[in-house]
Amino acid sequence: MKNLVKLFVFLVLIMVPVLVACGDSDDASGEDGGESDSGDKYKVGILAPAVTHGWVAAVAYHAESRAEELSDDMDYQIHTSTNASEMTSQLDDLITWGAEAIVAFPQWEGMEVPIQRALDEGIEVVNFDIAIDVDGVYRVAGDNYDMGVQGANYVVDKIGTEGEVVILEVPSAGSVSELRTSGFVETMEEIAPDMTLHTYATQFTREDGLSDFADILTSMDHIDAVYSLDDETSIGALQAINEAGRTDIQVVTGGGGMQEYFEMMPENEDIWIQSALYSPAMVKDAVDIAVDLLNGEDVEAETIIPTTVVDRENHEEFLDEESPY
Repeated sequence: MKNLVKLFVFLVLIMVPVLVACGDSDDASGEDGGESDSGDKYKVGILAPAVTHGWVAAVAYHAESRAEELSDDMDYQIHTSTNASEMTSQLDDLITWGAEAIVAFPQWEGMEVPIQRALDEGIEVVNFDIAIDVDGVYRVAGDNYDMGVQGANYVVDKIGTEGEVVILEVPSAGSVSELRTSGFVETMEEIAPDMTLHTYATQFTREDGLSDFADILTSMDHIDAVYSLDDETSIGALQAINEAGRTDIQVVTGGGGMQEYFEMMPENEDIWIQSALYSPAMVKDAVDIAVDLLNGEDVEAETIIPTTVVDRENHEEFLDEESPY
């Protein structure tokens, strides 16, 4: 009997650590389960242009900022590229990674075929800003056409219905330039048909705004207003006006919402400086929509953010020291 008791005690002593180990194993399994849950997060890819422009830099900043805020629910990869070919390659990488949704901000033509391929793979695509002409793509953008409408109304309000107006279009920007320019031209035809419009091509940089507008100033003796599509281009144009000592120009418009440009508005009392607000922070809406789609929520095919006009009379409402743009 004593031997049986000893055997029982011996077996108990052996089983206790085994049971404890089993308990530890269950806890570890719970932790692994948590990691597995994190592995079940949505996978969202973000494609943006490389930083060639302050507004573009801010788009990438706000996109990544929002993705980080949503990181409890999603894993993300953000890629930047310098041309359509590079963005196409990055899109292929996202497909291989297993992206379930892609937020794409292309600045070049030629993305239709790769975007269609992503859709064919069952990936939700949210197009930010410049339009991709593919059925099934969701889109978030500012109202580019209305920016042109507001620009025309602003110019007429400041100089009247007759004068010499320079349009600084940016053909390389695709639909953005087309819409902003057509909104301006068509509205001007309606409200000021006697206005003389002169169209020149430039880029969305202050350097191009400076050099291109310096050339324009030498070729035109009188200009009443400048319809520029972009704040950085406008900063360059204003520098050219300053350096040329021109005093005939009464209005310079812009677009985007750049803090540096806002700060110039009250400093230039002889020129009305205007910006049609097109905030890069709108890309956060695109990231949100990608997650909403993956959650099975109903989403409008197109989300258009209304235009807000900023000049020296209201610029203080839009100053933001934390803004990267």
